[in-house]
Amino acid sequence: MATTEECRAALDKLSDNMRSAGGEVRSAAELDRSVSCHITDLDVTFAGRMADGRIDVRETLEGPPREKAEIRLAMAGDDLVALVGGELNFAKAWGSGRVKLEAGLRDLFRLRKLL
Repeated sequence: MATTEECRAALDKLSDNMRSAGGEVRSAAELDRSVSCHITDLDVTFAGRMADGRIDVRETLEGPPREKAEIRLAMAGDDLVALVGGELNFAKAWGSGRVKLEAGLRDLFRLRKLL
């Protein structure tokens, strides 16, 4: 089972990957939205903001998100680490329910370029 520190490192790596991306991926990463990522097996939530092509995690909270972020992710810690490491396909994980993504319809269309 991934630790809180490993999950935070995975989010930092995802943020770095987004910042260094080009083309359509870079334009999709340019959203300015509140973000939460709930790690279900650890019952911890990383909350912050996606802006300027990166994710800025501002808080690590015990339990589920306290506020409804504009972009919400939920998954097990091992799945987050595997997704960022390229070992787990996002579409398959989302389709099987291992990863949950909630956002407005327009944001979902833009985010699909990232995922």
